[in-house]
Amino acid sequence: MSWVGGKKALREEIVQRFPLSYERYIEVFGGGGWVLFHKLPGRDFEVYNDFNSLLANLYRCVRDRHEELIDSLRYVLNSREDFELIKQALARDNVNLPEGQREDALGRSPASDVQKASWFYQIIRYSYASALTSYGSQPHDMRANFPLIEQAHRRLKDVVVENKDFEKLIRQYDRPVSLFYCDPPYHATEGYYQNIGEDGFTEKDHIRLRDALLSIEGKFLLSYNDDAFVRELYDAPGIQIEAVTRLNNIKQRYDPNCQFAEVFIANYDMTERQRAATQLNLFDFGQEI
Repeated sequence: MSWVGGKKALREEIVQRFPLSYERYIEVFGGGGWVLFHKLPGRDFEVYNDFNSLLANLYRCVRDRHEELIDSLRYVLNSREDFELIKQALARDNVNLPEGQREDALGRSPASDVQKASWFYQIIRYSYASALTSYGSQPHDMRANFPLIEQAHRRLKDVVVENKDFEKLIRQYDRPVSLFYCDPPYHATEGYYQNIGEDGFTEKDHIRLRDALLSIEGKFLLSYNDDAFVRELYDAPGIQIEAVTRLNNIKQRYDPNCQFAEVFIANYDMTERQRAATQLNLFDFGQEI
């Protein structure tokens, strides 16, 4: 699913840097779930978390009530007026809306978790660049998404969906066999993430995340923008930092080759899976040489 900061372009790079052995997989800043859905399901216990309550509710409904969700989306209209009314109804601070808009929004408050999930999904699909803020003014057949919802339902059937602050989540699920994948809002870009259902991410939160991760028993893999603040934050014994690049999604419209610099940060050897695959190829005697 499209989401601000989604990891579609780097999902394979990320999974290839997972450790060989872990029994708990916890996606701390789940967002669009690109890494979770790309990761093959195994015997490990899986957790999807996001602090955005609307997003967590959407994933729970996809997992547990997907048929009701699909039915609620079957006859929706793609219109600017409906988009604005739904956005207002989902906003946390309806009391701060102008009086006339406030009455419309409160009159359309979602009656159930499924309706709330349906409205939020419409906002994602119909907004410009899935940013949740402005109407995209593009034709979109909602029925084309139904097979994707079915696939997501099957993948999520054994996944725990949480809606917790990252520090509480890490503390709750930390074990020596845990792997935490973290994709927090990037430093100095936090404003892009402050949308419906979100409170924003501060510099203190970046530091709080660092402190939580450096104290765990388990392993963590972190993706960030390549930033001096971030590098200094994780300049600690036993921490690996690897620079990577990807296409810059925002600038590629007018500069197709523009790259965005990112880093992977981990408290373990990020090459162990790749080295194990190389060794397997070298000694796979079932193959002709």
